[in-house]
Amino acid sequence: MRLFREHGYDGTSMQDLAEALGMHRGSLYHYIASKEDLLFEIVESAMARFHDEVRPILEGEGPAPDRLRRAVGAHLRIAAEEPDELTLLQVELKALAPERRGQIVAERDAYEHAWRAFIREGMRDGAFHCADERTAGFMILAACNWFSQWYRPTGPLGVEEFASRFTDLFLDALRASPAAPRATEDAPTPPATDKQTIADVYGPLHREP
Repeated sequence: MRLFREHGYDGTSMQDLAEALGMHRGSLYHYIASKEDLLFEIVESAMARFHDEVRPILEGEGPAPDRLRRAVGAHLRIAAEEPDELTLLQVELKALAPERRGQIVAERDAYEHAWRAFIREGMRDGAFHCADERTAGFMILAACNWFSQWYRPTGPLGVEEFASRFTDLFLDALRASPAAPRATEDAPTPPATDKQTIADVYGPLHREP
């Protein structure tokens, strides 16, 4: 993960991996067939954590604001614990073969859609008020995904404190009066479809080494 992040997937060779492990390249092939296998395992594992730890909260029981607080906390914990994995998930999917890339993209889109369904449920219950769940989902996930790019565990605030502050901001936005203006003619909302994801709208997120 370190080599992929620092030099890029294409800039890292099997020889580089072998030298970092103190092995001969031929010996490394005894354990893995290709470096793509490594990349796929890394990003698949990172995506699985979101499905295993965050989706049950989104799809569970309880008031929507409470579930939002727990879901944001879970997402940020994963982002803090696996920053390199998430960086590769965000910027190196293009390196995977089409079938594997399609699998990861489908899992990523399913996670984003789980957030949209959760927000839509909160809107039906009257807990949330916003123009649409797609925009609200973009707001939350863009902020939470970018967290892994700048958070440092040596900083003055821990993950739980950031999660609390993030959630307060999200709740303030989602609880805004439904009578508030949505958009003006001078600043129209760009057209989008429900199938659009964060990557479609904002592009990949990059992290400096």
